[in-house]
Amino acid sequence: MSDASLPQPPAQTVSGRTTARTAAVIPAAGRGVRLGPGAPKALRTLGGTPMLIHAVRAMAASRAVSLVVVVAPPEGAAEVRTLLDAHALPDRTEFVVVPGGETRQESVKLGLDALPPGFDIVLVHDAARPLVPVDTVDAVVEAVRDGAPAVVPALPLADTVKQVEPAAPGEPEPVVATPDRSLLRAVQTPQGFDRDTLVRAHGTVTGDVTDDASMIEQLDLAVVTVPGHEEAFKVTRPLDLVLAEAVLARRRLNDGF
Repeated sequence: MSDASLPQPPAQTVSGRTTARTAAVIPAAGRGVRLGPGAPKALRTLGGTPMLIHAVRAMAASRAVSLVVVVAPPEGAAEVRTLLDAHALPDRTEFVVVPGGETRQESVKLGLDALPPGFDIVLVHDAARPLVPVDTVDAVVEAVRDGAPAVVPALPLADTVKQVEPAAPGEPEPVVATPDRSLLRAVQTPQGFDRDTLVRAHGTVTGDVTDDASMIEQLDLAVVTVPGHEEAFKVTRPLDLVLAEAVLARRRLNDGF
């Protein structure tokens, strides 16, 4: 279904108790210029299927998620609706497509605005992370259900990190510090939120942000991490596409994915 006029979702229960309902917002309005010319990044194919479809299926694979809102390129909403209709998606999950904005932050807000009442937890997931495992999605949802206002999947850093003084393009950059990498994490998506908290953040926080969790930080609210997964990497450059194809081929061979 791609109509924003959705019925009130049924209550979800776990062991006889009512749980918070969960929706996922997938901002997919960016062009992904680092992947080179061509279709918008979310519509590039992976294993013959657009990355966006992989990302939607990854969210819908969680039984906690009963609605997925896809935020399409501003002039491409009809194309994305057709794309969703053309691919097999879980019957238990509803799908909505809305046009996005000029920035990721604007697009996420438009996705939030499209959510009907009755959803208490919101996941925000990058369309460019098509291979996130369902266990990671479920871990984020459970942490929000347990009371965290914001949850991010994260991985320890494998490389030493240097803080530098920016220089002109092509010029050497002086190193000014070496942060303790044991205190640093590489953050992934889906990021999970209490819906009211995320709506408040988008209504009050201004300026450029790189993820939604940083908006919650600006409200002086807690953001916690759960273990991320190495296969939830972001497809940004051509080499990432090669790696994603290899991961998908292994899944199909081993798991029938």
